[in-house]
Amino acid sequence: MFPRWSSFGTRLLALCGVALLATACASTSTSPATTAPATAAVAPVKVKVFVAAMFEIGKNTGDRAGEFQHWYERYWMNTKPMAVPGALQPVYCNVDGVCGAVLGMGKVNSSSSMQAILLNPQFDFSQAYYVISGVAGTPPSRGTIGEVSWATWLVDYDLGHRWAPEENKAGEPTFMPRKGYEEYRRFKINPDLVSWAMKLSADTPLKDSESARKYRLRYPDAAARRAPFVGTGTHMTGDTFFHGPGMSKQAQYIAKLYGADDYVITEMEAAAITLVIKRAHGTDRVMSLRGAVNFDQGSPKETTLQHLDPAPGETAGGFAETVENIELVGSRVVDHIVANWPQWQGGVPKP
Repeated sequence: MFPRWSSFGTRLLALCGVALLATACASTSTSPATTAPATAAVAPVKVKVFVAAMFEIGKNTGDRAGEFQHWYERYWMNTKPMAVPGALQPVYCNVDGVCGAVLGMGKVNSSSSMQAILLNPQFDFSQAYYVISGVAGTPPSRGTIGEVSWATWLVDYDLGHRWAPEENKAGEPTFMPRKGYEEYRRFKINPDLVSWAMKLSADTPLKDSESARKYRLRYPDAAARRAPFVGTGTHMTGDTFFHGPGMSKQAQYIAKLYGADDYVITEMEAAAITLVIKRAHGTDRVMSLRGAVNFDQGSPKETTLQHLDPAPGETAGGFAETVENIELVGSRVVDHIVANWPQWQGGVPKP
């Protein structure tokens, strides 16, 4: 029995070998044109500028605009969403290499989305510029409702030690930096890039509202009473939505403690997003652009709690105008970079 099975097995193996040889011959005789579609990989999108927003109120177009809608309507109306595992929302890209997405509010939400997008093989970020874009607050001594600000520094408000004011000597700071976090808590934005941003956008005509104009008059500060403008300064990133003159003073103290410029904007994402970008591609091409929709403290005639929970009709107004202002200012820089890509792809030109 065994020899007969061995003979049969040998013949079977021989037949299989012939079949395999025929298959191999058939595959080698197939023309490259026939096999190319099956093996060709889709080239990643070469990103020139990435615009990051934090939230959208409803749809990307056709309703009340949040941080993303005006950008979407300018650059991505006829584009398809590109799903990215790990990101809060899909990415949109146009044929000019301008891409954008809603990353989510707060440090963890936004930075985890940014990391997922940066690591996704659908995109090539090797020469990309970044515009971190959204609404924010401002101290009345430095800014006003409807203004738009380019960051010169990004400072983390949270990395440190804090204690209750009553547990300290009167008037002394209740914050101390945490040692070992020096590379995580502040980022100096490329000065040449800030200069370009201001050169291209400082004279942008900005929108304003009657409600915002009336609201500003509650504050005695000259800066608070100004019409909307384009400016620069330190953007303070904190997961805490802080309010009141005491917290504002602490934010300014931290900015000065770290050697940054005056604190002018309070927001919740930019430093965290920038750290993610830094680890992948550095920070030379990062911009932070914020529009102020509230003051970080109440007027002299209201308490901090009253400012946090205003009565109907007592809010600042100007939100719709501010989110439009952000895109009006930011798109000037985005469009210039794309239109002059041969000069920008290798790095920021001298202003």
